[in-house]
Amino acid sequence: MKKIHLTAEQKYNLEGYKFVLPWLIGFIFFFAYPFFSSLILSFGKVIDVANFEIKSVGWQNYIKAFVVDVDFTPKFLETVRNTLIDTPIIIIYSLFIAILLNKDLKGKGFFRIVFFLPVLLGTGLVMKQLLGTQLDKELLQAVTGRAETSDTQVMAGAISTPELFTTYLSPDVAKVVQNIFNRLSFILWMSGIQILIFMGALQGVPIELYESAHCDGASSWEMFWKITLPMITPSILLNVIYTLIDSFTNVDNKVMEYTIKVAFTNMEFGYGAALGWIFFMFIGIVIGLVFLILGRFVVYLGDR
Repeated sequence: MKKIHLTAEQKYNLEGYKFVLPWLIGFIFFFAYPFFSSLILSFGKVIDVANFEIKSVGWQNYIKAFVVDVDFTPKFLETVRNTLIDTPIIIIYSLFIAILLNKDLKGKGFFRIVFFLPVLLGTGLVMKQLLGTQLDKELLQAVTGRAETSDTQVMAGAISTPELFTTYLSPDVAKVVQNIFNRLSFILWMSGIQILIFMGALQGVPIELYESAHCDGASSWEMFWKITLPMITPSILLNVIYTLIDSFTNVDNKVMEYTIKVAFTNMEFGYGAALGWIFFMFIGIVIGLVFLILGRFVVYLGDR
């Protein structure tokens, strides 16, 4: 039997396939059937819930989402807007913290745990319960001017303005301040994984490059733009993709909440599946554009 000889690059790629194999097996055995079943369901309507009998309606569910349903499009646009605003802020903040934690600072191990703590605690429904019990609902009511708050609003108010502070502000100003705190809270809780990835990338930059640049008289600012940033571009791309997917698929965003409500509260399984596929296809297009645009600037060690 002839022995197969693999090149170093082929062996390297084979290692990648080994890491992907568990996910591929899980997809085939546990995810493929509901995945394609939901696609079929999105073109139909359940007329008998007990027997799950489906009647085909063609593209009616997809047309309904943008032409008939007055709630979906505003929620969809709001989710897209928030994600496009939050993603660059999270990336820049994560890189800044990672650079600080990568330096020789006292107690940096403690700070690494602090910034990674949100990942250990969990997100989504767990964080709703964890943070929701710590809020002053009367204060949140005074700020928002609403008698009741949804679970999403409760979670977003993890950092609330002091009551004395809001007393001397107009309701509009207090609401703006509270929204800023809400945004800061979200960024803090969504940056743990990104910080960890950036720290791994920073530690992988050859120290010889910095030593050579230092001998040539380069400043720290020049070394960051000429060495650090180009060398961690693969991790930047990875973090952008991860942050986009994490934000779009977070159970607290408006589209996910509305889709779950339509499918499991209103029992409109076909329409809910269509909403899910619209959102899924949009995410796929965004990820593809990110790969197409940012992929041109990624520097892989040994390629250039």
